[in-house]
Amino acid sequence: MADQKKLFIKTYGCQMNVYDSERMAEALGGSGYVATDSAEDADMILLNTCHIREKAAEKIYSELGRLKELKLNRPDLKIGVAGCVAQAEGAEIMRRQPAVDLVVGPQSYHRLPQMEADIRSGGRALDTDFPAEDKFDHLASRPKAQRGPSAFLTVQEGCDKFCAFCVVPYTRGAEVSRPVARVLDEARDLVARGVREITLLGQNVNAYHGLGPDGLDWGLARLIRELDRVPGLARIRYTTSHPNDMEDDLIAAHGDCAALMPYLHLPVQSGSDRVLKAMNRKHTAADYLRVIARIRAARPDILISGDFIVGFPGETEEDFQATLALVEQVGYGQCYSFKYSERPGTPAAERAQVDEDVKTDRLHRLQALLTQQQTEIQNAMVGRVVNVLFEKPGRMDGQLSGKSDHLHAVHVEAPTDLLGRVVPVRIVAAVRNSLAGVLIGDPDA
Repeated sequence: MADQKKLFIKTYGCQMNVYDSERMAEALGGSGYVATDSAEDADMILLNTCHIREKAAEKIYSELGRLKELKLNRPDLKIGVAGCVAQAEGAEIMRRQPAVDLVVGPQSYHRLPQMEADIRSGGRALDTDFPAEDKFDHLASRPKAQRGPSAFLTVQEGCDKFCAFCVVPYTRGAEVSRPVARVLDEARDLVARGVREITLLGQNVNAYHGLGPDGLDWGLARLIRELDRVPGLARIRYTTSHPNDMEDDLIAAHGDCAALMPYLHLPVQSGSDRVLKAMNRKHTAADYLRVIARIRAARPDILISGDFIVGFPGETEEDFQATLALVEQVGYGQCYSFKYSERPGTPAAERAQVDEDVKTDRLHRLQALLTQQQTEIQNAMVGRVVNVLFEKPGRMDGQLSGKSDHLHAVHVEAPTDLLGRVVPVRIVAAVRNSLAGVLIGDPDA
């Protein structure tokens, strides 16, 4: 067995990066690495990066500058950059920061064991290919530890939509779906290790079309229906979706599948048809509202979440007012909203930009409305009985924290033997970002 070494992974960005970090740790486990929570103790540090947020690359270079100082005192320390900034910046990272030993893109991390061996021999390693082989097939099968009650499971990667603001098609590549059998095998393995809730991940997850065991392509709805039958799997979620891929059978699954939770993250980005066209979204505000209406007809208690970008190039005050009007009409339980920022290489980056002060003002106004809606929906939960999957100890002694069916954070005074169980809870108070509850009845009733 290889000598045991310590691996520290810092994960930025989306849930898919969280999943990728777990798989990278598994891949390097065969090379003798065990996880550590301290960069100072590590023999290798990996930054698993995200290119979505503003100034993402600059933040990574700043972090690498700090790690360079750490390496000055520990010359044997190895530093790697993975993920979407690695894919986008590649050789530039190696050029600008000599302390970096390896750079690996999100489609190549199954090659990490060989890259690690190469750098241990004194070289540097760069791999930002889009390999023909399926990385999931090449990850070594290793003994796996007990898991927490919630887990992410990537089923689809890449995107073919080419929204004008987005780098994902360039950093993650074209849409690819994992075969059904492999997804089901991984889901059953997670459940066997203690997982009760699985969130299916994809850059455009509802475009999933994986090869089924019957030789036919399965859509996301058929996959969810099969997962709904997995013993011990209490909850299913999926993210992130595109309005144009909310097919009839997927909408119907929200009303048919007991394990599919009443929560849907469905980004629209803007309420203005003019801006949506400039974004290359290929849907109108009315199209989006029709999809929302159909989903609510199938599952009336569903909570809708979304994404918004304000200050997209060319956005006028009239366009922004259309966004506010759409928000008023939908009523969001949760939302993510951002000021537009340029992503080099995307079409929108070359256009005339909205003044920064205007973007900031619009973001504040939008977030005030979204916060009002979120607060009203959380307040309406007071007095209701909800099912909570307890995931971890709470902040206070004697508390447990978990998520409701609607993905609200809930804290309750409860014994630790309820961790990993779905328990009925009466909500007694709503605070800014969570709900307080009390136990009622029997767990898992």
